Amino acid sequence: MKSRELFERAKLVSPGGVHSPVRSFNSVGGTPIFFETAQGAMMTDVDGNQYIDYCQSFGPLLFGHRDETISKTVRETVDMAWSFGACEPYSLELAEFLVSRIPFIDKIRFVNSGTESVMSALRVARAATKRHKILKFDGCYHGHLDALLVKAGSGLAGESSSDSAGIGSEIIANTLVLPLDDEEALEKLFEREGDQIAAVAIEPLPANYGLLIQRKEFIEKVAKLSRKYGALLLFDEVISGFRVSPLGMAGDLGIEPDLVCYGKIIGGGFPVGAYAGKSQYMDLVAPQGPVYQAGTLSANPFGMRAGLAMMQKIWQEQPYDLLSKSCKELMNGLVRILNLYARIDEKTNTIFSQNKNYISEIEWESVTYGSLFWLKQKTEQPVRSIDAIPIGHKQRFARIFHALLNQGIYLAPSGYEVGFLSTAHTKSIIDDTLDKAENAIKKEFGK
Repeated sequence: MKSRELFERAKLVSPGGVHSPVRSFNSVGGTPIFFETAQGAMMTDVDGNQYIDYCQSFGPLLFGHRDETISKTVRETVDMAWSFGACEPYSLELAEFLVSRIPFIDKIRFVNSGTESVMSALRVARAATKRHKILKFDGCYHGHLDALLVKAGSGLAGESSSDSAGIGSEIIANTLVLPLDDEEALEKLFEREGDQIAAVAIEPLPANYGLLIQRKEFIEKVAKLSRKYGALLLFDEVISGFRVSPLGMAGDLGIEPDLVCYGKIIGGGFPVGAYAGKSQYMDLVAPQGPVYQAGTLSANPFGMRAGLAMMQKIWQEQPYDLLSKSCKELMNGLVRILNLYARIDEKTNTIFSQNKNYISEIEWESVTYGSLFWLKQKTEQPVRSIDAIPIGHKQRFARIFHALLNQGIYLAPSGYEVGFLSTAHTKSIIDDTLDKAENAIKKEFGK
């Protein structure tokens, strides 16, 4: 197996053998698959095995791998320019396209990643408000910048601890953390700290620790208190931007953020991020204003031209209803299969096939929003915070993950990562997925 050989070599020259932790399969166990090519909904590994891909590079590929329209643009770009380090028309065209269509942004600055976009937006917020504290929510991920790579401490409101070694307490001293979906805690924190908070950063669709769909009323409360106390509202739409609708969750919720961060889809599959907002905030950015931010490869021709091709295709085709329908069809079928062949013994937290006798059972269910999905144990109430995620979720998902992987279905290798559909996941591919899934689950659980 070439993947195993490559992984052993990779561990000698890269930390853990990977360049992003979730790729290591640490969460699910086993050896990561090394992929060589991809097209549409399919990926092919170094041994020539094909997989139906429901990770889609963790979200950027709304139209699947190497969509022909975008691919044509990329091939043209190869013969035009790779990088200028100077002004060019391509970022202008993409910026004009977006600013003319998104009503709550006047200006946009392109960077190279979602992490960089959030980092830069927070710097703008601090400069605009002349405050230093940032409020974030447990279960929302905003990249690996030091100030936001934190989790709630013992107090849940004001005390924080780092999620990573190498981050000193002094760095996160101005980071406040609250649980999601807790309006009472939110109000109390603002009463105590509101006049010191520069920005409230939130994923309006938290999708990095499961798919934790928030009540609209909670997001509205976040926006209302932010404005009441003069803090800027920052929507991190790196995942949800252009993935759930042309205007992202801001459009779906009808809430206009002061600053918004984009990534993934905005680059058409290339490394691109962006932060945007009203002129009064964006004009603070250098060279026009005192907030410094720069990047050698920012607004590179590949990301800008592929991104524009992606945006134009999105606005032309409006694929969201189709994607939502396909996602529900896929997950309804998968949940049916799991509940038929692989229910769970509640007392031992062990998965059994249906032909076993046990006292009580826990069913599977899916959470979907548009083309995003998350598979989990069924709960009485919607899971909106990380504390509500069922105990044992990680272990149960790992077994399902490997069962499906063995039949050529590739999910994100973590029970806390969401899955993604693309328009390349046609009905025939979804039908094939469900056929493979039924064989996989039957084989795994002995039915």
